[in-house]
Amino acid sequence: MTESAPAIDSLPLVYRGKVRDVYAIDAAHILIVATDRLSAFDVVLPTPVPGKGALLTAISNFWFARTRHIIRNHLDLATVSLEQALPDPAERARVAGQAVVARRLDPLPVEAIVRGYIIGSGWKDYQHTGAVCGVALPAGLRLAERLPEPIFTPSTKAAVGDHDENVSFEVIAARIGAARAAQVRDVSLALYREAAAYALTRGIIIADTKFEFGLGEGGELVLMDEALTPDSSRFWPADRYRSGSNPPSFDKQFVRDYLETLDWNKQAPGPALPEEILAKTAAKYREALTRLTA
Repeated sequence: MTESAPAIDSLPLVYRGKVRDVYAIDAAHILIVATDRLSAFDVVLPTPVPGKGALLTAISNFWFARTRHIIRNHLDLATVSLEQALPDPAERARVAGQAVVARRLDPLPVEAIVRGYIIGSGWKDYQHTGAVCGVALPAGLRLAERLPEPIFTPSTKAAVGDHDENVSFEVIAARIGAARAAQVRDVSLALYREAAAYALTRGIIIADTKFEFGLGEGGELVLMDEALTPDSSRFWPADRYRSGSNPPSFDKQFVRDYLETLDWNKQAPGPALPEEILAKTAAKYREALTRLTA
């Protein structure tokens, strides 16, 4: 699939995100295509990663199936097949492995982030305040150290090209209601604990991750978008993890580290990625999928 034009002609494109394109099927269903686009520092880079969309889709589908006992997801609620949505075999082949049919939901305006280790923007906040999103943490934690318990550290959902903002639980409660915010927090923590425990048996530490939720009929909370992928999470190889240093990763942190070496102001347009970086990034995504699902 090329990145220069929409992959689907028979359905109207209703939204183009940083990575996913969303098409309208009917009043109750959408088609989500995970493209090969890559974003870093909230900027969509001009160079796609070959095969990334199919890898992301396979990883998300694995986790959606594995966690449906905790919460239903937007695939569970769909009543239209991919073949019904895209009856033309040639068109369907253009998005093979990258497209899913999902139920339309009312998205909640929150990025539900769970951290099990102190790293990234959480580490920066901790160094300045001793807390992350208003959650006080023990003194003396080292970079990448495992937290005593996973913590819920939400952020706002930004438009494409804008930056998400880390906020406190109270801010989210004011936006979506205290009961709903508590439900999002509790489900997010349950999802993280389930996934982190399983991934560890496969030699992967899930340092942190982000979930998105929507509301279905009757106000049912539903997991949507993607789940526990290298784009929405930090995956570390367990056998190479050491607290006090930034571990290697199976995720796009590899690309972020490369971009940090460039003279780039982290504003659009982003720099093109060299072939070597693209190949290594694709290999890391493939390894994550293989470890999790083998």
